[in-house]
Amino acid sequence: MLLKAQNINMTFGGFQAVADASLEVNKGEIVGLIGPNGAGKSTFFNCLVGDLKATSGKIWINDRDVTHAAPEVHAKLGIGRTFQVPATFEDMTILENVMVGAFLRYPRVKDAIEVSQQILQTTGLAELANQKAKSLGTPGRKRLEIARVLATEPEIMLLDEALAGLTPVEVQKAIELVKQIHESGITLVIVEHIMEVILSLTERVLVFNQGRVIASGLPSEVVHDPAVVEAYLGRSHARLKEHAK
Repeated sequence: MLLKAQNINMTFGGFQAVADASLEVNKGEIVGLIGPNGAGKSTFFNCLVGDLKATSGKIWINDRDVTHAAPEVHAKLGIGRTFQVPATFEDMTILENVMVGAFLRYPRVKDAIEVSQQILQTTGLAELANQKAKSLGTPGRKRLEIARVLATEPEIMLLDEALAGLTPVEVQKAIELVKQIHESGITLVIVEHIMEVILSLTERVLVFNQGRVIASGLPSEVVHDPAVVEAYLGRSHARLKEHAK
């Protein structure tokens, strides 16, 4: 088991953002987390990577208990994550941004540069390496966010709405990049609102609503679950059922 979270609860004062949520991810999987805004997906996600400490429950990476470990421990053990709003270093070059991730494994500048240049080739940013990050639009920022995570050489990568805000053409290009990342041997957990993306990429889906996992299974099965339809899919259900066939 590459990643396991068991009975995770997260409360903020009197508000329970995540209630008794569990997840198991095996090496090589692509798992999706979906649900309406405020359902608890991102909070659960932040517990998995160590950015939040769960109120209760347990989290393991490769059988090591990391429930109370710092984010850098999670990273060193092979978990990489993107942010919903790309966290770029605006006045640094694109290459330097990726080097920030590479320094986790490669403390020598020369080695970090070499690794980062290879990652920029993979993510289609090589020609922009010496431009400032603030020069990028939304698609470029999303790719840079992914590139910096790839530079940490993760075993499992958690993508937090990495395709949000893209045009349909940009979404298709991003899907191809995500597939390429998976084919390289990286396990993926994807939080995404674009259901067509979830249906085309993931092998298994967990659906959150009001902090709880209300359904899990194959994407084609989940979109037919009455609880999911009521909580999330709504009017788009017919279109999504057709897509899932």
